[in-house]
Amino acid sequence: MKLHGGPISPFVRKVGICLIEKQLEGACNLQRSPTAIVEPNLALMRDNPLSKIPTLITDDGMALFDSDVICEYLDIQFPTPRLIPPLGDARWRALRWNALGSGTLDALVLWRFERNRPTERQSVATLEAYSIKLQATLAQIEAEMPALAETPFGIGHIALGCVFGYLDFRFADSPWRAKHPRAATWYSQLLQRPSVRRTTPFEGAAPAGHLWINA
Repeated sequence: MKLHGGPISPFVRKVGICLIEKQLEGACNLQRSPTAIVEPNLALMRDNPLSKIPTLITDDGMALFDSDVICEYLDIQFPTPRLIPPLGDARWRALRWNALGSGTLDALVLWRFERNRPTERQSVATLEAYSIKLQATLAQIEAEMPALAETPFGIGHIALGCVFGYLDFRFADSPWRAKHPRAATWYSQLLQRPSVRRTTPFEGAAPAGHLWINA
């Protein structure tokens, strides 16, 4: 397999955590494919016309787009350990937490894009809307922390963990820990998990043992 990605994208991080959990590092060639909203990656577009990461090329040459699709593919093709429950309420809880995490990441990426625009071109209403949505989402996650902590590690934990990691990486001015102590404690414990620790986003030199250190 080949994975187009990089160490910054939280969506690529979701896939990277799945690869480590399933011990598939040796079975997947990691290829750094930088992307930007206003700069299409023409080389990447040969595999994904959307010019987005992650993109996974399977062993039979099929290109899969979107972190959720890729994670589900990996979970079906390599079912040990199972990260997405196959049936029942456990499945819907996991998919719901995953959707909450992925949706929050979508909003954070767009929010950061707006914040990086020249001040005179920023939309105050848009910035305020993203702030309100983030606070509501964090409150929801905080309220569900007991249930999440009691549930076996899976795709929901991965997605929500990537939210907190992206907040620390791109929104260091956000005091999310002070207002959400249960989530802060949970994320600190999650960082002790090798798959999470080894996919922490970085710029510059790669930390020792990082998934993307040799890519």
